[in-house]
Amino acid sequence: MTFKQKIKSHYQKLLSEKINELRFMISDLAQDAQNDAKGSAGDKHETALSMMHLEQEKLNQKLAEIISQKNIVDKIDTDSIHAKVALGSLVQTNEMLFYISAALPKIQIENKMIIAVSPQSPLGSQLIGKNLGDEVEINKNRFQIKSIT
Repeated sequence: MTFKQKIKSHYQKLLSEKINELRFMISDLAQDAQNDAKGSAGDKHETALSMMHLEQEKLNQKLAEIISQKNIVDKIDTDSIHAKVALGSLVQTNEMLFYISAALPKIQIENKMIIAVSPQSPLGSQLIGKNLGDEVEINKNRFQIKSIT
């Protein structure tokens, strides 16, 4: 397994776990609401039920966001080598190692810190289309591209 495949696999696993966790929480809330609906009546009950529905909506939005991120990561072809920075590129700069995919948490693989950035982020949008040796600047930090894979 290549380094890029390890990164993709790690993020896929991370996102799948988060999706399962959110689905479990949504299911739990639905079950609680159903049980609550059977046993009580009155204003307090209605308020509690409304709060559960609001929480369920928030979780559903978060779930949709995570599924969208996973779809982006799933589409990445880890075997393609990029001459210019593109979706799926692993970009080594003088400072850090960036994985152009979706905005995801930092991870560490083989003692290397990887930061996943989306192409739409301020840094990602500046990196997209850049070549080896090009520089970008974000928040007074200058990043020079040392390698693109």
